Amino acid sequence: MTIPDRWVKVASDAGLGILFLGAIVLQAFALARSWGGASWVPGAIAAAVVCGLAVARRRERTWTAVAGLAVAALAVLLGMLFAGRLPAEPGPATALGLAVLIGSAVRTLAPVRAGLIVGAGLVVIAAQLAAGPTSAVPAIAAATWLAGLAAGLALRLLDAKARAAADRVRRAERLELARELHDIVAHHITGMLIQSQAAQVVARRNPEKVSESLTEIEAAGSDAMIAMRRVVELLRDTEDVAPASPGPEGLSALVERFGKQCAQVRLSVPDDEPDWPPEVTSTVYRIVQEALTNVLRHAPHARSVDVTVGRDTEGVTVEVVDDAPPGSARPHHRGGYGLIGMRERVETLGGSLSAGPRPSGAGWSVRTTLPIPTREPR
Repeated sequence: MTIPDRWVKVASDAGLGILFLGAIVLQAFALARSWGGASWVPGAIAAAVVCGLAVARRRERTWTAVAGLAVAALAVLLGMLFAGRLPAEPGPATALGLAVLIGSAVRTLAPVRAGLIVGAGLVVIAAQLAAGPTSAVPAIAAATWLAGLAAGLALRLLDAKARAAADRVRRAERLELARELHDIVAHHITGMLIQSQAAQVVARRNPEKVSESLTEIEAAGSDAMIAMRRVVELLRDTEDVAPASPGPEGLSALVERFGKQCAQVRLSVPDDEPDWPPEVTSTVYRIVQEALTNVLRHAPHARSVDVTVGRDTEGVTVEVVDDAPPGSARPHHRGGYGLIGMRERVETLGGSLSAGPRPSGAGWSVRTTLPIPTREPR
């Protein structure tokens, strides 16, 4: 979980806790006025326990829901035993907590387990109706149960659609990687064929230099094995893979093309021709392409974008920085599956990728480090 994801969940849980606290206080105040004395205490305790379980539901969704339903059932039983002296339970605050627990279970748990929890909630409501059919409290509990069920089903459907979209993206990327693997292997094998043909010529003219040619062929074969192994790793199952395609054009043409559509794009690359493995070169291209696409989609007010590609002791570094003003529209998962897929691809190659707002608050930065593999002996 990234830091922004963690803070979003903390903020949502805090907001939910405040909502629960307000509901408990209102329920206790209403009961104290209508029933008098300490009649509000049992309902407040039950509501506090159920709402606390609802806030902590992410740790264990099954058992928090089961525990919440057990507390609600116990409250209904107490209401039956002390009919006329205690209000009907579960009250509105408890019902709100149960709705969150049921909705969370429906969204995330397996169908059978989620169905059992939903059914148990319905049993609690039926028992409450039997205990106090003339009260409005069972109707409120039934409405919140239905709302929790509907919300859970809607979120479950959205999650299923997101997984289906991720699967489509993954299949498209694997097909592209298969083409890339073909190109990489063809490149290395072509070089080996040329060197072997040259070795035959050398063997006829200078037999003593044949060992040098064979060493070069061995090195080319080793490079081919390393490249093929790294690309094959990318074809294994992953959670999200980027849909980007490197295409035949270079970084300069890519930057020029994007510069015509959005902000001024400045490119800084090493002066000498980089001798990087094909899988590293294509990944550099895809990262720049994805980052520029995100600027075009989510930061249209950016005036300039700096693309820096360099080589240091850690390997190849790629940084794409824009200067969009604060408050620009930037979705939480900026770039959708593309940037998530790029991170998966980079980490598979042994590198790292970070993306987020710049320290100044203006603009967005995407930075990647890709190690250059060392040649392994055969």
